[in-house]
Amino acid sequence: MKRRQFVTRSALGVAATTATAFPSVVRGAEDRASSGPRRIEPLTTDYTVLWKTSNPAEEIGYCPALARLPGDGRLIGCMLHAGPKSRSAKPREWTVKIHTSDDHGVTWRHRKDVAMIDCFPFVAGSSVYVMGGRHDLTILKSDDRGDTWSEPVKLTGEKLWYSHPGSAVIANGRIYFVMEQITAPIDQGFPTHFFAPVVLSARLTDDLTQQEAWTFSNTLSFQDVLEDEGKPRQLGVPFYSPGRYAHPVNSRNMAEIGWGETNLVQIRDPAHIWFDPDGRTFHLLSRAVSGRTNLACLAKAVESEDGSKITVSLQEAPSGEPMLYVPLPGGQVSFHIVYDAETQLFWMISSQATDSMRRVDLLDAKRYGMPSQERHRMALHFSKNCIDWCFAGLVAAVNDVGQSHHGGNMLIDGDDLVILMRTADAAAANAHNSNLITFHRVPDFRGLVY
Repeated sequence: MKRRQFVTRSALGVAATTATAFPSVVRGAEDRASSGPRRIEPLTTDYTVLWKTSNPAEEIGYCPALARLPGDGRLIGCMLHAGPKSRSAKPREWTVKIHTSDDHGVTWRHRKDVAMIDCFPFVAGSSVYVMGGRHDLTILKSDDRGDTWSEPVKLTGEKLWYSHPGSAVIANGRIYFVMEQITAPIDQGFPTHFFAPVVLSARLTDDLTQQEAWTFSNTLSFQDVLEDEGKPRQLGVPFYSPGRYAHPVNSRNMAEIGWGETNLVQIRDPAHIWFDPDGRTFHLLSRAVSGRTNLACLAKAVESEDGSKITVSLQEAPSGEPMLYVPLPGGQVSFHIVYDAETQLFWMISSQATDSMRRVDLLDAKRYGMPSQERHRMALHFSKNCIDWCFAGLVAAVNDVGQSHHGGNMLIDGDDLVILMRTADAAAANAHNSNLITFHRVPDFRGLVY
């Protein structure tokens, strides 16, 4: 297969931007031969810019997400734009921006703005959809491959949701994915203690803008788990007690422990101890808000035989012990998992932690949040079973801890992995407040397996 040339330019009028604009972690062969630590070359050093703000002090790019259309491989790229904070009582404006690309992500065309929070694009039947929303789950669809879009439709009534892009599973003629319901009257922030990952399911051939097309699981919040099973023991969780921690420049906050930003996977290996031959069991892997690194939260979802009911609960170990946490590299912040049928492997992008044991008061002033919240290295791993992960390489990295590549969403595009991620360069307010949404390509990713 002839390799496409991947150049860096944008159709949005944004100046071409490459990873070389960052203090690079890449060193040439001559540097490797010299004294000093060897650096691992990132798997991709060029990227295109889907969105960039001219006001990085006040505007933020969130929640990038991708879908790939069958046939010609058109890409749908979505992101959430947080507008400047209002100087009056008017709330900040949140807008989902939908784009398409017909040249494998080299250029992007803006298609629609939607007054919505968060976005999850997916293909079902002959339509492509985007779902998001905060006060209600909201969905819109396109029947012309993303050129034009319907008006948004409300699905669930006045319920609070957090709908960070995760992963979908196609099985049993249906699509399954996860949104998180907020089970307390909290309308802002990141209250993961009250997040309940809700599994949604619908037939691929139905009109998914219709409320009756959807099956919703029960709600099981993190608070519910603690009330049912007790607090975690002998894991060092929470690593820090919730509250504020002093720092010479900016104090740091440790939130209540929780879970969020959930990925849905299905075990397909008959030798796996959690394999379901009926294809009705799915597993949920969530970001663990614990103050520790490299832990994720685990749950399972079981669908009834007739598909009318989905029940979320904790997974039990073979011993019968309930499992709330599993080891996962980068599980402390958002990660994304996709399944590749060709290699029969799960692939994951996540933020690599390098220095989570530093005292809070001695953190570099540029470091965002608590010691576990580094965001300057995006790593790629693969796994046979979603528990044991093998390091495949760094997708993108930057030495300056005040900058970042993080919060990515990926899919398989032929022989390549393509990734849309949050990027903060030197102009960003901090490593969390992304001033760019960037598109990256990892060529021939299957060749990374060893």
